[in-house]
Amino acid sequence: MVQPIGPLMIEHRLIERMIAVMEKEIERIEADNTANPNFIEIAVDFIRTYADRCHHGKEEDILFRDLKKKDLTDEDQALMDELIQEHILGRKLTQELVDAKERYVSGTDEAIISIVDVMRQLVEFYPQHIEKEDKVFFKAAMKYFSREEMDLMLEEEYKFDRELIHYVFEDKVEEVESSHE
Repeated sequence: MVQPIGPLMIEHRLIERMIAVMEKEIERIEADNTANPNFIEIAVDFIRTYADRCHHGKEEDILFRDLKKKDLTDEDQALMDELIQEHILGRKLTQELVDAKERYVSGTDEAIISIVDVMRQLVEFYPQHIEKEDKVFFKAAMKYFSREEMDLMLEEEYKFDRELIHYVFEDKVEEVESSHE
């Protein structure tokens, strides 16, 4: 059976594809000094839903949760703590992009500088974060688990994926409900 990190690494490849498109969008913005709010909304939705809620959700709610029950080396514990802080940073940067887009849409021309700056930070952040997980952390983490534990985590990851779509759209309905009260 596949190790539980297999799906996480596959998710990394899709995140990398979106980051590459964001990099091209930065070049386009710099070339014509205009932002595309629709693109930013798509990028933010992808980061929030796929990269953070789905991907980081599995890491935090399954892999990291189970690792916290293990006697990690100081180095592995420090790396896991660092990755958790990086997830928080990714959320912060994504919110900053939303805020900059809102300022741009409301007519604040200087917001384009913030849009480019935050997008550039995200474009630099994700590849480094992914490389750290792929090449160092995931390999180190697997030594703490038996084959049976890995199989249980993998099952839980698949269940997480199956249920995610329900939670994503439940949140969207609650959002529109609250805007109509």
